[in-house]
Amino acid sequence: MSGFQRLALALTIIGAINWGLIGLFGFDLVAFIFGGYDSMLARIIYSLVGIAGLINLGLLFKPNVELSRTEPRVDR
Repeated sequence: MSGFQRLALALTIIGAINWGLIGLFGFDLVAFIFGGYDSMLARIIYSLVGIAGLINLGLLFKPNVELSRTEPRVDR
């Protein structure tokens, strides 16, 4: 996994945590930190999280390299 994909995954996880807080407690952490839902900075964060989610869609369809590198099974 490249550094770019790790960053996208981290942003996606942050977004998931934020949605969990909204769903469970009605608390929007991103809006709280960055000055409200309408602030430009909060909207940039929301946009980056959305783009990161789209980037991470590729991980669903990427073949698992570890499975393809395993040794062939030998029956005894």
